Amino acid sequence: MGSNSVGETEHHAIRIWEVNKERLVSMQRKLSDTPQLLSKSAGHSSCCIFRVPQSYIDINGRSYQPHVVSIGPYHHGKQHLQMIQEHKWRYLDALLKRTQKKGLVLEDYLKAIQPHEMSARDCYSETIHLDKDEFVEMLVLDGCFIIETFRKFGGLVDPDPDDPLISMSWVLPFLSTDLVRLENQIPFFILKCLFDLTQMPGEENGRSLATLALEFFNYMTQRPDEVLRKYRNHEGRHLLDFLRTSFIPKDDQQWQPRVIRRFSTHGSAASTNLIHCISKLRRAGIKLEHVKPESAESFLVVKFKKHGVIEMPTITIDDFMSSFMLNCVAYEQCHKDCSGSMHFTTYATLLDCLINTSKDVEYLCDRHIIENYFGTDADIAKFINNLGKDVSFDVELGYLAGLFNDVNGYYQNSWHVHWASFKYTYFATPWSFISALAALILLILTLLQTFYTIMGYVLPK
Repeated sequence: MGSNSVGETEHHAIRIWEVNKERLVSMQRKLSDTPQLLSKSAGHSSCCIFRVPQSYIDINGRSYQPHVVSIGPYHHGKQHLQMIQEHKWRYLDALLKRTQKKGLVLEDYLKAIQPHEMSARDCYSETIHLDKDEFVEMLVLDGCFIIETFRKFGGLVDPDPDDPLISMSWVLPFLSTDLVRLENQIPFFILKCLFDLTQMPGEENGRSLATLALEFFNYMTQRPDEVLRKYRNHEGRHLLDFLRTSFIPKDDQQWQPRVIRRFSTHGSAASTNLIHCISKLRRAGIKLEHVKPESAESFLVVKFKKHGVIEMPTITIDDFMSSFMLNCVAYEQCHKDCSGSMHFTTYATLLDCLINTSKDVEYLCDRHIIENYFGTDADIAKFINNLGKDVSFDVELGYLAGLFNDVNGYYQNSWHVHWASFKYTYFATPWSFISALAALILLILTLLQTFYTIMGYVLPK
C-alpha cells in the first residue's frame, strides 16, 4: 500500500538562525546609551533652553537661529557668527580693565561661574559636549558681552565712538533680535552673577540688570516708561523668558489652571471653542477697537465688552516683534512650566482666528490695532497664520478663554446676527444706503399704486 519509497521520501532541513554577535553587542550598548539630542532632563523644570522643533523650523525658516551673534553652546563656533565673536573679547578686555580697580582679574570671573556649571548645563535640553573649562569660558565670555552691551547702551559706560557695534546702525536691531532667540540663550542667573560681580563701587544702588535689559530692548518694543518701572526687579530663566514675562500683566503671572489637557488648536476638538474671522464677526455686529497705549500695560490685554466690542491694544509688527513672538510660542510649547500660562500661544491663536486674508489685516491696520512695519498686508496675514500653526494647548484653559466664550455667545445670538447683517449689507457705505433707500421708496410707491388700483375696483366712483 505504501506509495512512497525510501528514495522518494522528502527531507526537510531545519536551519537554526544564529544571532549576529556584533549586532547583539551594538543593541545592548544602545540600551545603556544616554539620549543626546533630547536629554532625559529636558522634562525637568530646570530645563529652559531648547532646540526648536524641526516642524516649526520648516514653517518659519531661520527665525529661530542667530544671524550675527551666538550666545550659549548650540551655535557656538559657527563660522558666520565669528565677526561678533571677535568683539566679545574686546568687550571682556574693557570690562577687565575697569574692574581691575577693585582687584578683580579674569581668574575671579571664572571662579565665580564655576560653581554654577552643572546648574547651567541642566538648563539645556540636549547634552553639551564642551568640557568644563570650555563651557565656563563660554558662559563668562557671552555673559560679560551681554551685560557690557547693556551698560554701554544704558550710558553706565562711556562708549567708544569708534565701536562698530554702536556706530553701525544695522548692528543693534540684529543683535537685539538674536538675544531673544530660544536656541541662543544662557541662564539668567549667570548674567546676574556676572553683573553683581562687576559692579563698580557706588553702582550697587543704581539701575538694576532688569532695568538695563528693559531699556536696551525698549529700543525695539517702545513701551512707556511707567510700564518698564514695574519690572525694575524682574527676572526670568533667560533673556527670552525675561522679556516674554515682562509683557504678561503681573495679575496673570501667578495664575495656574487646575487641570492641563492638551490638543492642537487646529484639531476638531478645539475648533468649537475658537472664534470666527473678522469679516464674519463684523457681519454679526462685533467691532474691534484699539486701546490707547497709555491705557494698556501690554498688547496681550484683550477684552470683550458687552455691547459687542473687542478692545485690543496696538501691536507693532516688525522684524524684531515677529521673531520675538515666534520664539515665545516655541518656548511655551517646549517648557514644562509654561503649560498653564501660554499667553503668547493664546494670543497667537486669537490673531490666527481673526485673520484669514489680507483684508482682515487691512481692517486691523485701519483700526490702529496693528502697526505694520513688516511688509504687505498679505505678508502679515501669512506670518500670523504661521504663528498659530501646529501649536498645542487647551483653549478653555488659556487666559482668553472667557473672551472666546463671550464672543461666541454674542455671535450666536440670532437677533444680533440678523440685525447686524442687515446693517452691514444695506448701510455699510453711502451708495449701499442710497440703493436701499431707492429700493424702499420704489417698494412703497408700488404698494401704494397697487392699493389704489384695488380700491378703485372695490369702491368705484
